[in-house]
Amino acid sequence: MVSSHDIKDAAGRASKPRGRPRSFDRETALEKAILAFWEHGYEATSVSDLTQVMGIGAPSLYAAFGDKRSLFDEVVREYGERYGSFGGRALAEEPTARAAVERMLREAAGEYTEPGRPRGCLVVHAATNCTTPEVEESLRERRNANITAIESRIRSGIAAGELPAGTDAAALARHAGAMIQGMSQQARDGATKEELEALAELAMRIWPRS
Repeated sequence: MVSSHDIKDAAGRASKPRGRPRSFDRETALEKAILAFWEHGYEATSVSDLTQVMGIGAPSLYAAFGDKRSLFDEVVREYGERYGSFGGRALAEEPTARAAVERMLREAAGEYTEPGRPRGCLVVHAATNCTTPEVEESLRERRNANITAIESRIRSGIAAGELPAGTDAAALARHAGAMIQGMSQQARDGATKEELEALAELAMRIWPRS
């Protein structure tokens, strides 16, 4: 195979390759950024911290990911797909709203205490002590969207007769959201999977039955 270095121009000079090849694996670097933001939050994770854990220089970081805010936005999207999608799957796959929320809480207990990675939920923890309004707002919108999705599933359950007609869907959804967010913080404070599973079981006892 002929390399670019062997290609000569009309004057016989070797052609220069177009651009420098990236010297790091982007997916590996992104995963390390996810873990850094997940562990320390947005505000406490500096560009210097990121370049160190990602194993790249600042110019490479900016070229591949943009600034810190742009990188964080991508991190949150990727986190949602890689680690935070269990809730959406539960809402979509379970036959009843109760079963969906019960599964969501049970799986949160496992996800938030999984060995080998930061505890809790990045979307909850990254907002702690955040002084960047745009970041704080984007994380708040994601948390509220999760509660809205739960409420929608509960309303479908009421319409299907799975729950009593007088069920307060909004309050029940907020209760579920508060449990998930609280489990995230308790996981960071050292709660075990078993302790969080027991908490999830207690949380489901308030659910009305048709």
